[in-house]
Amino acid sequence: MQYLLLCAVILLPESLAFPVQLQQESLSNRALEKIQKYFEEFFPGLSKTRSLNLEDKIKEMQKFFHLNVTGKLDIETQGILTQPRCGVPDVAEYKTFSGSPKWSKNNLTYRILNYTPDLSMRKVDRAIKRAFTVWSNVTPLQFRRIYLGYADIMIAFASRAHGDGYPFDGKGNTLAHAFAPGEGLGGDAHFDEDEVWSETNQEINLFLVAAHEFGHALGLAHSDVRGALMYPIYSYVDPATFQLPDDDKQGIQKLYGK
Repeated sequence: MQYLLLCAVILLPESLAFPVQLQQESLSNRALEKIQKYFEEFFPGLSKTRSLNLEDKIKEMQKFFHLNVTGKLDIETQGILTQPRCGVPDVAEYKTFSGSPKWSKNNLTYRILNYTPDLSMRKVDRAIKRAFTVWSNVTPLQFRRIYLGYADIMIAFASRAHGDGYPFDGKGNTLAHAFAPGEGLGGDAHFDEDEVWSETNQEINLFLVAAHEFGHALGLAHSDVRGALMYPIYSYVDPATFQLPDDDKQGIQKLYGK
């Protein structure tokens, strides 16, 4: 699979203006703000660890993404920083969220609150339904769509600040995010309307991102296994031939069984 420079994840957002051989002490204030913001958003544990300096934090991030561990903002690392991706913070392997939250029932409901203008309603419905099937095919879980009232998983397209405390950032970078199982926002999935959504390899494929986000809605955190659906960086796979990787299968079956 090819990893698009971007989460996609897609047309690359503005890249960090770091010279190839840039040393940490020579980083501009703007560059420092960007790298610190990345740690705060996607590696909050590192961000709060005062005993680690910037080089140590970069090393930990490089380990997660299986990059050369240099502690420097080399080209390879810069590429990761500029790739569109999921907005949920990163952990390792197929891990579940802290406390292993999961739904206490196997029959779940979902509701599509609104639609993106990028695709017809029929195509959005089809992508969402198929994304849920990815998980129901390997577990006892079943998903039923409802059209009114409260659903376990509420699905919405939104831009920038949209009421959940986790604003989107415009086109590129964060493509979507979802919440672990629970009350209120728990299980809900939000997609950045500033992205251009598609059902092919043009721009961002809705099915692939939805399948990833629904993994979060069911209790899976990010995996550091490249090629896993729950890997945080978006990459295109032909939906017609998509098969859930073993890493994701093991994670979801640990929560819900086969």
